[in-house]
Amino acid sequence: MEKLTREDLYSLERYAEMRPEFRSRVLEHKKHRQVAIGPNATLYFEDRLTMQYQIQEMLRVERIFEPEAIEEELATYNPLIPDGSNWKATFMLEYPNEEERRQSLAALRGIEKQTYVQVDGFEPVYPIANEDLERTNEEKTSSVHFMRFELTPEMVAAVKEGSAIAMGIEHPDYRYHIDSVAVPVQDALAADLG
Repeated sequence: MEKLTREDLYSLERYAEMRPEFRSRVLEHKKHRQVAIGPNATLYFEDRLTMQYQIQEMLRVERIFEPEAIEEELATYNPLIPDGSNWKATFMLEYPNEEERRQSLAALRGIEKQTYVQVDGFEPVYPIANEDLERTNEEKTSSVHFMRFELTPEMVAAVKEGSAIAMGIEHPDYRYHIDSVAVPVQDALAADLG
């Protein structure tokens, strides 16, 4: 998938004009790019459009218009765009209750390495997590992790041909498995592969 450049971004003024329509389109697009694994964990699969939206929103909120600062945002978010042989996802642990969240994040250290995707007929693929910085320490894990799932050429071909995609988490304190993601999600993930 092609990385974003400054030419792909809208000026602050233009974005302000088109934001409602663009935001609506992106939110609809994102519906088929997320997979809840159990009650508290979700994988949000990123692509070029989701990252364009993220960058546009950062530029808008921070009022960024200097070329160097825009390039910094591109350098931050472009690595989350899939490269054709992988899926890239934001992994979130969400707990509405503050005390439950604190206890769960302490108990779930290492969960980012025990999350997997599995193309039917192949072994599970565990992610390369948090390439930018470590998000787990001796006390707790973060509620947000960034993951890259690298697939073999055979896995890519199988997904393109319609093989089911399973997902799960094998943490001792959080075990959930999905036999097959919904067809619209599978289609979106297949489109990410070259």
